[in-house]
Amino acid sequence: MDTKSFTELIKDECLSIGFSKVGIAKVEYYPEDKKVLEDWIDKNYNASMHWIAKNKNKRTNILNYYSESKSVISVAINYFNGSPKDDYPPPYISNYASGTDYHVVIKSKLKKVLEKINNIDSSIHGYYCADTSPVMEKAWAQRAGLGWIGKHTSLITKEFGSWIFIGELIINKTLNYDEPFTQDLCGNCNLCIEECPTDALVDSFQLDSSKCISYVTIEKRGDFEKENSINLDNWIFGCDICQDVCPWNIKFSSNTTEDSFNDKFSLKSKGYDYWENLTEEEYRRIFKNSAVKRTKFTGLKRNILKAKEQNNNDN
Repeated sequence: MDTKSFTELIKDECLSIGFSKVGIAKVEYYPEDKKVLEDWIDKNYNASMHWIAKNKNKRTNILNYYSESKSVISVAINYFNGSPKDDYPPPYISNYASGTDYHVVIKSKLKKVLEKINNIDSSIHGYYCADTSPVMEKAWAQRAGLGWIGKHTSLITKEFGSWIFIGELIINKTLNYDEPFTQDLCGNCNLCIEECPTDALVDSFQLDSSKCISYVTIEKRGDFEKENSINLDNWIFGCDICQDVCPWNIKFSSNTTEDSFNDKFSLKSKGYDYWENLTEEEYRRIFKNSAVKRTKFTGLKRNILKAKEQNNNDN
């Protein structure tokens, strides 16, 4: 099979298995990745996420991660499953977290794609990635033509806004490559920066994780420091404010066709009474296959208590 036909076969397989977009980029070393990441780490914007710096050499040069790699197949899948938070009572959980863990869904699909192309050409090997591998995912998605990195630091697509998960299939075969997405379609809009309640978006394309509600409610461990505790603004897992206000999301958001991402337990409609009385047994049952496991039961209860306390103080 010639390269063009094989490339189209891979793309067709990605779309038929449920991905919303797919693009392919040639593996090369991009020194700008290293500069961007090092500048961000030097400012301590990674907060306690020390593993990002630990794997810096792999993260900034994909050949250090997989030396035989030739092509990065970037995929995106729409996960939007309903209206913004204002349609629901507080507290809030991020849109992405009310369904099945996206790591599991994306890796499962990419594994099937890799198996399919390996059955056609047994010399093809590679890795499938979804957020947990040391890969500059948004940069590769932009190189593959999927979209651009917005001022809120998430990838934005013309078709779905930034309500997408992204993943990669990195393989050892040369393919036909897509044109990179070179436009910045945010223009003069700064709504994400202006509406962030904690000023975590310190500048365009610059996120200080230590100020970000998503980081604080998901990645931060231990108790909140009383003197430095940021206002969670009723968020108990993640935060969607910078996405809710994005004009691209307001105009182009559409409900996902991936059933795994739907809010099967109606979590977004639950109020504080439900969350305060959540038992560990219920937590394990509801979030068995959920990204919410990341914060653990103790972390989620910590968030609930802090958000409720702050909400009472504000009223």
